[in-house]
Amino acid sequence: KQMEEALQSEWKRAQTYLELVQVIIVALDNQGRVTLINRKGREILGFEAEEIIGKNWYDFFIPKSIRDSLRLYFKNIISGEMKPFNQHENNIINKANEEILVSWQNTFLYDNTGKIIGVLSAGEDITEQRKSENQIKEQVNTLSVLFDLSQQFTLTLNLKEKADEIVQTCVERFGVCLAWLTQAESGGRIKIIAQYPLEHPYPKQIKIRWDETPEGQGPSGRAIRSGTYQIVEESTTDPSFTPWKEQAMQAGFVTSAAFPLISRGRTFGTLNLYSKTPGFFHPERLELFQTIAHHAASSLENARLFEETEQRLKHIQALRTIDMAISGSSEPILAQKVALEQIVQRLEVDAASLLRYDPQQQTLVYAAGIGFRTSDIEKTSLKLGDAFAGQAALERQIISVPNVSEHSTYYQTKLFRDESFVSYYAVPLLAKGRLFGVLEIFNRSLHIGNEEWYDFLRSLAEQVVIAVEKEELVYNLEKTNALLIETYDATIEGWAYALDLKDRETENHSKRVTELTLKIAREMGIEEKDLVHIRRGALLHDIGKMGIHDSILFKPGKLTNEEWEIMRKHPIYAYEMLSPIQYLHPAIDIPYCHHERWDGSGYPRGLKGEAIPLSARIFAVADNFDALTSNRPYRDAWPVKKALDYIRKQSGKMFDPRVVEIFLHSDTVKILHKEKSST
Repeated sequence: KQMEEALQSEWKRAQTYLELVQVIIVALDNQGRVTLINRKGREILGFEAEEIIGKNWYDFFIPKSIRDSLRLYFKNIISGEMKPFNQHENNIINKANEEILVSWQNTFLYDNTGKIIGVLSAGEDITEQRKSENQIKEQVNTLSVLFDLSQQFTLTLNLKEKADEIVQTCVERFGVCLAWLTQAESGGRIKIIAQYPLEHPYPKQIKIRWDETPEGQGPSGRAIRSGTYQIVEESTTDPSFTPWKEQAMQAGFVTSAAFPLISRGRTFGTLNLYSKTPGFFHPERLELFQTIAHHAASSLENARLFEETEQRLKHIQALRTIDMAISGSSEPILAQKVALEQIVQRLEVDAASLLRYDPQQQTLVYAAGIGFRTSDIEKTSLKLGDAFAGQAALERQIISVPNVSEHSTYYQTKLFRDESFVSYYAVPLLAKGRLFGVLEIFNRSLHIGNEEWYDFLRSLAEQVVIAVEKEELVYNLEKTNALLIETYDATIEGWAYALDLKDRETENHSKRVTELTLKIAREMGIEEKDLVHIRRGALLHDIGKMGIHDSILFKPGKLTNEEWEIMRKHPIYAYEMLSPIQYLHPAIDIPYCHHERWDGSGYPRGLKGEAIPLSARIFAVADNFDALTSNRPYRDAWPVKKALDYIRKQSGKMFDPRVVEIFLHSDTVKILHKEKSST
């Protein structure tokens, strides 16, 4: 009897303990029925004990989605077909039909024969813990994506590659259904520059603008006009989304957002995202996508500027190629052919023709062509005022026809029909008030040129005029070439000015250091013919920085080792940009070598002593002197004497001793001393 009383006492003590513990305690028999559940278990489930005891655990307290699989596991363990597992996690459902994630510790109960007769499990509610873990994972994923994007931005300066990377990341890493990047163009037009998935039909099915038209009232147009992100919470009911409602419903889109791409205070496009999940663009995601849009805008604008610079270099190269064909060939028709080849290649059009003007017959007659599938163009003979070319000649202005199909009279002509031309331009070839002919441009897809494209077209047309009138203008060719070189130098000065504008801290630095370099070079006895190349090299000395990301170039704090490695590549970028331009070859030494040091400790190649080109050695002295004697946000300008002492101390280390000696004893230093002192 005493033993029985002791056992009962221990059982009551155990029951009290089970009621007090802050974890779920539940016991199941070998049929899965609940035989015991403690107070914590009842609280979490929301039922009283009598509502739980005797009920099948899997029928009443396990979600339908996993009920059958968990029941099968339990059955196989009881039968001995599966080895028992001590730990597992699964969801349970409470009285309010809410799912709760529980982590279980299992103890299986055996009879005297070793057969499993039930299980006693202790469970902890880890729902909130798992939510926190998932939030941390999402935050880590977000940081990882932003880091990856940042790395990608520094790897390439190709605008298309960067745009493709951004939209693909938004879809693959953040779960949007469709992402695209747009570019705002003149006249209210919007151009899609990248989308992902590539095969998604929605972008081709809709028309969007950024002006006040109905097509400009969507998220893209509003984002561009306002400079703030725009959300469409429900695409089927939002009145501003009416023009695209049907296409959005077909695609299954529920919500969408447009984030403006802003650089230097100017909105130049949008990042558009679409989702099939209601409420997808919650505040955390909005902040994330705004950050992505901000980084994307900076990177895309940098790539655009880099590509524009490259494009301008190519334009100059094209003009130079035509110029060389004109000056180097005795056959005018060869120069005309080269000009047409450059026009088709550089303007990215399908065909071009040259119509010569016969003043006696007052007709335009075919002279040369490229890119045509048939010989119809060769039969062209037009009176002034006839067709597009005749109108351009008569009115002496460019005729632009982006869509020929809108002009049925011309669209039905054999030439346009057989050649499948869609867009057309006619440029009158004029010189000194005289009409020499008309340059025709054709494209087999819709083509709308921007202002820069038209400027280049006019420049090319001017070159064609030169080719046409070559025999009449031989005597004036030297003057023409001189004017062209002046244009090249003006372009170089424009680049230098643009670089200075980009970095306000060094505004007008290029101009000052160029003048100082030329003064030192003259005092060293360098000939005038070589000074031309030194001048160009000095103006372009920092053009390679166009290839450095703004986040590194204008970083307010100290650069990391990795960032320094990227920064030290700008002379290499300069070489890669300028080396394809033959007439700039003699000017490359300064952009490529101005960071080399006399003692060999410079970069990018670690040249030493006279292995460094003389022009770069001269420029290094001028560049450092100007930098030291100019104000910077982080320090005042040094006095001239202090700067000269520094130059003297670095002789034989940073600088060529001979250059330093001539510089320190030159009239230039005396003049600079007076100018800087008076300033």
